Amino acid sequence: MSRFNDPNPFDEEEEVEVNPFSKGATAAGRVPPLASEPLGFGRKHDATVDIPLDTMSDTKKKERELAAWEADLKRREQNIKRREDAVAKTGVTPNNKNWPPFFPIIHHDIANEIPVHAQRLQYLAFASWLGIVLCLVYNVIAVTVCWIQGGGVKIFFLSIIYALLGVPLSYLLWYRPLYRAMGTDSAFKFGWFFLLYLLHIGFCIIAAIAPPIVFHGKSFTGILSAVDIISDHMLAGVNS
Repeated sequence: MSRFNDPNPFDEEEEVEVNPFSKGATAAGRVPPLASEPLGFGRKHDATVDIPLDTMSDTKKKERELAAWEADLKRREQNIKRREDAVAKTGVTPNNKNWPPFFPIIHHDIANEIPVHAQRLQYLAFASWLGIVLCLVYNVIAVTVCWIQGGGVKIFFLSIIYALLGVPLSYLLWYRPLYRAMGTDSAFKFGWFFLLYLLHIGFCIIAAIAPPIVFHGKSFTGILSAVDIISDHMLAGVNS
């Protein structure tokens, strides 16, 4: 039968050629396989995630810093606990008066309340405060001798006023703020101490020179008053 008379102009062989599932299909009739592509998260062809090494080193560095910070915190807690135990053993509380030993009027405990690295400086400051106390007491004695030699009773009363005001004011205005600043490491208390200690130094300079401004300076046992007194009264001048 002629091809043109066939109701199906495409014969079976030609159908097989365009059928991709036919074993005898030609290369031109085959459907090319799809290229493998990455399928996304959690699948077979998932993409590789690169973790930079710098991030890992930063994490280890932070862990080391955290460990060092924890060790320093534990060390500080142990120091505080040690001080508290020392205070508890001595039975001394911050409100207890323990100085001077023969007549306690103030609380003073450098060994247990001041950090170890600041104790030497605190002892020096305490010696300085004791020094001004002794100087004011000796000023009363020397001025008393001058008064007996005819210097007048007014300079004696002035020396008494210097002693009665100088001792407690020097303690309250500069020594006690320094004591608390050393114990608490407070910048405000340190600033208050430096400001008032400058006034204290100014007072000491005036007392050492004894300028002739108040009763010719004879209420202070200073240099100028000693020169003025020694020409008339040798004993009083030597004491000054």
